[in-house]
Amino acid sequence: MKKDLQKVRNIGISAHIDSGKTTLTERILFYTQRIHAIHEVRGKDGVGATMDSMELEKERGITIQSAATYCSWKDFDINIIDTPGHVDFTIEVERALRVLDGAVLILCSVGGVQSQSITVNRQMTRYKVPRIAFINKCDRTGANPNRVTQQLRDKLGLNAVMLQLPIGLESDMEGLIDLVTMKAVYFDGDQGEKVRYEEIPEHLRADAEAKREEMLDAVSMFSDELMEVILEEGTPSVETINAAIRRGTLSLQLTPVMIGSAYKNKGVQKLLDAVNAYLPSPTDVENTALDLDKGEAEIVVTNNPADSLIALAFKLEEGRYGQLTYVRTYQGEIKKGDTIVNSRTGKKVKVGRLVRMHADQMEEIEEAGSGDIIALFGIDCASGDTFCADSINVSMSSMHVPVPVISLAIKPVDNKAQVNMSKALNRFSKEDPTFKTFVDHETNETIISGMGELHLDVYIERMKREYKAEVEVGAPRVAFRETITQRADFNYTHKKQTGGSGQFGRVAGYLEPLEEGEYEFVDAIVGGSIPREFISSCDKGFQKSLDKGKLTGSPITGVRVVINDGSSHAVDSSDIAFQLAAIGGFKEGFSKAGPVIMEPIMKVAVEGPSEFQGAVMGSINQRRGIIVGTFEEGNYTVVEAEVPLSEMFGYSTVLRSLTQGKAEFTMEFSTYKQVPRSVSEELMKAYEQEKKNK
Repeated sequence: MKKDLQKVRNIGISAHIDSGKTTLTERILFYTQRIHAIHEVRGKDGVGATMDSMELEKERGITIQSAATYCSWKDFDINIIDTPGHVDFTIEVERALRVLDGAVLILCSVGGVQSQSITVNRQMTRYKVPRIAFINKCDRTGANPNRVTQQLRDKLGLNAVMLQLPIGLESDMEGLIDLVTMKAVYFDGDQGEKVRYEEIPEHLRADAEAKREEMLDAVSMFSDELMEVILEEGTPSVETINAAIRRGTLSLQLTPVMIGSAYKNKGVQKLLDAVNAYLPSPTDVENTALDLDKGEAEIVVTNNPADSLIALAFKLEEGRYGQLTYVRTYQGEIKKGDTIVNSRTGKKVKVGRLVRMHADQMEEIEEAGSGDIIALFGIDCASGDTFCADSINVSMSSMHVPVPVISLAIKPVDNKAQVNMSKALNRFSKEDPTFKTFVDHETNETIISGMGELHLDVYIERMKREYKAEVEVGAPRVAFRETITQRADFNYTHKKQTGGSGQFGRVAGYLEPLEEGEYEFVDAIVGGSIPREFISSCDKGFQKSLDKGKLTGSPITGVRVVINDGSSHAVDSSDIAFQLAAIGGFKEGFSKAGPVIMEPIMKVAVEGPSEFQGAVMGSINQRRGIIVGTFEEGNYTVVEAEVPLSEMFGYSTVLRSLTQGKAEFTMEFSTYKQVPRSVSEELMKAYEQEKKNK
């Protein structure tokens, strides 16, 4: 049975923390009859939401890993990925968006567009993902969908158009008015499973007609046919309106806005209808791959099941039965028993088991067509690898991976923990490209680094639970960097005479600040003063020098090294001699080039009741923060600031006590900036002390 790709939807559900993403997914699964009872995220029934399958997720009531599931609605196949809202798990959102065709952006009708919604929206824009907005929690006190729609326009710059109006709000919410069909929609039954259409209540008719006018005005921009009907004052058909909304959504120039309350079972079925009607099928989205046999020339992926297979492994998970690899197929078919090639390693692998995932349950399948999201078992690969048929050699472009900004030293308590810890670290770093681990050779400590305190917290907790690895945790460390501020020359000769042949190499040139990038090597040698075969040795030496600066022992970035002179010896010059000469030259130049320490600056947004605004701003100023702006919404205030990461440790506890637990904050990496002199001196002193103690 060949399925119609027009009726496939690969969608993601993403939003700010606590906007109700997982609750909405749970309802979707119930209405599409994938589950037969609804469980809540902070479930009193002790079950917890289907999609939060990890113990930790159930306890904390947050989503950590994106979960994949599959369902059908009105003979459309929908693959859904429920992504985390927490900024520390950004990579989960990135990797999901990389393989999705469309997305649902959920907003809370009280909180509106919050800092994390802005981040998620920016990620969707980066991957050109068409989206529908769903304003959830319309049953809560203070709900105001009109205000949230306005924020979508002002804060996110989206052309947001409401397709529905609520019938009553807060605890009086009864249903909604569909402006496309001009019908009132009610959700009856214990769990809102019976959808009932009625005429629009009289007292809301005038308002609905005015809003419909606005909606048609905005939508008619995308359809000449619709424009004509409106100009002739006719009544456009539902099909014409839907076709225009779809065209606007796919071109990323229109964002349809739906409303409802997932928790109260209202509006979810209409959202599913909108997913079918307005979001793209795999054939509506142009994906490109790089042809590795033709110098990485771009080719457009066809989505044709008859063509050679191209699939992207976008997520790895260690399941009960070995490694599970989530794969999105872009063209061709994949069958049980097929041999496929990993284009990064060139290795051939045989497809043993093919499954379709439903959170942590799975169903075996025999084959999958293009545009599908499925999982493979027991295949060794890394996140972001491309699989293809052996007749072609292509690679899908990879995802954007942010750099880790915070690290911790961890130490196993005994030998057993040591073995388990290394197993856990091996798996986590393979699964999550933003989680890095290495051993510091000087202190012999194991260092883990990631995107934030919560990120590392969760991994340490998972080590204890899933791997029984008890570890002691050191104080968090910030990923400082060192760089230079001015040009400086160097001219360094390395010579060493021992019995037999010695070592000789002279390297001269200069260092200068590099605006973009971390390191650049320029070979300006003329007349062969350094023989050609030793140029790469110099480059190697300079690159080794970048590992550790002299101020705080942090990595060095933003340096261009130019070599323009040198000399060699017929017998004593060698690869190692020039590497050591380059290291010496770099040290000499670096000390004269005005070296400074750089620190990661975080973009912080604190949201809370306005009465605490003064206290919040004070707490940011104490932490060397710069306040960028404040926004007031009703009796809520959002303070946006840029604060050094080193000052943000333990901030959540401080914020809780300042605001009686009513405020929350999110932060994400923004940029690196120079450390003020007083702080710089303290850091250098601490580094000197550390060296003495070793």
